[in-house]
Amino acid sequence: MGSNPLKLGVLVSGRGSNLQAIIDAIERGDLEAQIAVVISDKEQAYALERARKHGIEALFIDPRAYKSREEHEKVVGDYLEERGVGLICLAGYMRILSPYFVKRFQWRIMNIHPALLPSFPGLHGQKQALDYGVKISGCTVHFVDEETDHGPIIIQAAVPVLEDDDEDTLSARILEYEHKIYPRAIQLFAQGRLEIQGRRVRVKGAPGNTWAVVNPPLEG
Repeated sequence: MGSNPLKLGVLVSGRGSNLQAIIDAIERGDLEAQIAVVISDKEQAYALERARKHGIEALFIDPRAYKSREEHEKVVGDYLEERGVGLICLAGYMRILSPYFVKRFQWRIMNIHPALLPSFPGLHGQKQALDYGVKISGCTVHFVDEETDHGPIIIQAAVPVLEDDDEDTLSARILEYEHKIYPRAIQLFAQGRLEIQGRRVRVKGAPGNTWAVVNPPLEG
């Protein structure tokens, strides 16, 4: 890892499996970054325990202690800036960010969503896909803008929907791909290879200088 690796701030609300995938990628040397702080809006989020097990600062910042969403977000943002965070990663963070926060960290916030956006935004993307009867689902890493699950797409992975799938089995299979493409997207950012042009994200140095949509194999 270089002398000045990209510093990450990870926002979490739950068990933190994508946080763990980021930690594992850093420890394997696949991701040139370090997690400066993990912040949760839930005191009992298991993601905080995951962070502490790896010696990462983990904070619970209670939104109920503040008069407004923006006041809470200002405190969260101040913590992130004090720690020199260059990229904010949402990893199961269940709060909708305000325009204030998004503008403060414009194009420095990433999210992962368990569907092939723009299809099935919001909660329970896997169930939405099953209810609609699609044959292909997947997951999407995107930059965050002021609309929910709407910002420019960085990487997507396609996951077939099987005839006997239910929400749990499809979610589990999609999650395997989430754990692969989220660290990959962060690494592209760390390398300075992502360029936003309107709704498109150009990956510099991609074969043929293409707009990259990646469906990585689970092997290897």
